[in-house]
Amino acid sequence: MAPPQGQMRPGRQLAVLGGILVVLYLLVFFAGGASGGWKDRLEPRLGLDLVGGTRLTLEATNTLDGRAPTADNLEQARQIIESRVNAYGVAEAEVVTEGDRNIVVSLPGENRDLTEIGSAAELRFRKVLKIVDGSGAIPSPAPSPSGTADPAATPSPTGSATPTPNAEATASPSGGQGGGAPSESPSATPSPSASASPGASEEPVPQSLEDQRKAVEAKVGAEAWAAASGLQAPADFSADPTLAEKLKPFAELTGREVAVLPTQMQFNVPTIGCLQLDDRPPASISAADQQVVACEGGYAKNLLDQAKVLGTDVDSAAAVRDQTSQWVVSLDFTRNGQEKWTALTREAFNNEGQACDASALGDEGRCRVAVVLDNQIISSPQIQGVLTGNSQITGNFSNAEASELAGYLNYGALPVTFEAQEQQNVTATLGASYLRAGLLAAGIGMLLVIIYSFFYYRLLGTVIFASLVLSALLLFGALVVLGRQIGFTLTLAGISGIIVSLGVAADSFVIYFERLKDEIREGRSPRSAVSRAWVRARRTIISANAITIMSAVVLYIVSVGTVKGFAFALGLATVLDLVVVFLFRHPMMTMLARSQAFLSPRVSGLGRVLPAKSEQAQPRNPRVKEA
Repeated sequence: MAPPQGQMRPGRQLAVLGGILVVLYLLVFFAGGASGGWKDRLEPRLGLDLVGGTRLTLEATNTLDGRAPTADNLEQARQIIESRVNAYGVAEAEVVTEGDRNIVVSLPGENRDLTEIGSAAELRFRKVLKIVDGSGAIPSPAPSPSGTADPAATPSPTGSATPTPNAEATASPSGGQGGGAPSESPSATPSPSASASPGASEEPVPQSLEDQRKAVEAKVGAEAWAAASGLQAPADFSADPTLAEKLKPFAELTGREVAVLPTQMQFNVPTIGCLQLDDRPPASISAADQQVVACEGGYAKNLLDQAKVLGTDVDSAAAVRDQTSQWVVSLDFTRNGQEKWTALTREAFNNEGQACDASALGDEGRCRVAVVLDNQIISSPQIQGVLTGNSQITGNFSNAEASELAGYLNYGALPVTFEAQEQQNVTATLGASYLRAGLLAAGIGMLLVIIYSFFYYRLLGTVIFASLVLSALLLFGALVVLGRQIGFTLTLAGISGIIVSLGVAADSFVIYFERLKDEIREGRSPRSAVSRAWVRARRTIISANAITIMSAVVLYIVSVGTVKGFAFALGLATVLDLVVVFLFRHPMMTMLARSQAFLSPRVSGLGRVLPAKSEQAQPRNPRVKEA
């Protein structure tokens, strides 16, 4: 027989909850990049404080001219910082923005000093002096009377520049990415552990540039080092067939090890290729007054002159259309910057000062100027006139390409400065210890709640226990899915938020059960008291949980770093507790109210408020008159 109209059907609500669990764990096992065995699929994404690694939170203060950074500034900074982080070769590194001022860098698995990553991007304008093959391959010996690198292996630059009547220059970018060389100056701070191999992390890390070079010398051997040190120009294997074999050990060096070599050695040794040069850490970029080596297009190794114009000399850059409706990048320099730019273009146009080699000339026989951002050549236009005013970089640009290049130039001109707000280094061993401690604390907290509930509420304690188990299942599945879909990582702070949510869950059932006692004290039957207690307690439960959720949302918005993880976990656990309250706890209470066990004062935990069993058993026949 169907229940009366308005009476709840607990089976339907329990079925809805079961459906949610089934869908959630189907996503856990079969969706969102699930792979590996079932243990791997059931593993949530853990934060650095649980698996070990380094996390750095950077706060953008302002741009170089003192203005507040815009969203575009922050995104450009994030992209550049991400390229710096990727140079470390760390898998699964994350660089994300938080709010309108913060960038969070996470490197799992090992500890590193990330202070250099937050330094302002360095934009440099350098004349291209010479270009050789950067493939790193050892060419077959061939006659070459010039005593230099085989011309066939020397890439021909494609950039060009043409002055216009209004002193504008036209340049076509040749694209490509590369890296700068380390500074020869003792004041330079090269990346640490250049000599450490992947399997020798226990060895002491050399600190000085000289120590790091000695470590590299020991690795390649005295013969290879002597051969490389004696090169005054790119090696000519045809003149000395044994030279290729002598220089072969340099091909085994990592980017971090190549970064500590002298600039001329990086350029002159053919077995040092662009793969190694591109893999150098960002800290290996030389000071402005030093020559550097950078690759372009992944195959052309460029020797670049000192930086005569800096990014701070650029006043603005914009993607505009020229008179032929082609997209170009318009450059405006500051007053002092324009003087420097004019002098650089004069030097490049007349091939004065440090002369550029024939290999570095553009298609029209003019020297080129490379625009270098950190370790990357983002453009290398050919200069065909002395530029005394506004300049333009042109080529076969689309709107997006011109805007991207203008963004790089603007970012170099107006770098965002950062202040380190939080840096956390956690070893893998310590992370595992944190994880065990967090899980132990969560288990103890849940156990105490369950013991109290069985001691105080008896049969009702089973409802509490089942509710907490269901909440844990929902929360665990949600953490796994969210980790795959939006990259949410569970940290020690997040576990703390989950533990705090246990108190919120305890509040909800205490409110409900105490209201149930009040209804029974007023003389109502248990079945009637359950529904009436729910109606009265529901609003209080929703209000209490809503306040917790709002607090978590506010904390998530205004906080940074691991505090956001605490807020997110607390809010998520509270929302799931509400789901369990509505779809399990109340339906189960409705079903229990219909059972004989619930009417037993000793079993139900309502012994002080239920009438005695003898009183419950008295017949209520209206025909029987009371004495």
